[in-house]
Amino acid sequence: MSSTPLTLNLVEGSVTFSFSPQAAQELKAATDELMARLKAVAAKPTPGGAKVTPQSPVEYRYTGDVFLEVFCNPNIWPTPFAAKVLLTIRDINIRLTTEAELTRIIEDVNQYLEQVG
Repeated sequence: MSSTPLTLNLVEGSVTFSFSPQAAQELKAATDELMARLKAVAAKPTPGGAKVTPQSPVEYRYTGDVFLEVFCNPNIWPTPFAAKVLLTIRDINIRLTTEAELTRIIEDVNQYLEQVG
């Protein structure tokens, strides 16, 4: 399976690593699910209405040339556009753990899929 490098833009800087189109599709599905959960949390009921049901966290893991983990608890963000994810990328030589803006990750994955598609 061929791997095309994926670049994820971070708050400061970026990281590029080998990634497959299939893995990008799976990451896109995970971020789509996360957006849906964030929207459910953001749609707060009117005062006196029913309480919002807490949403479970979304966690995506990929193991290939590198290990990639994306984690987000949708209950702590007021809107999907404010949300950040915890991003961990590691291989045998280096480990990077940082926060990244969810909307930027979504844009980067969509751009990657357009490039390889």
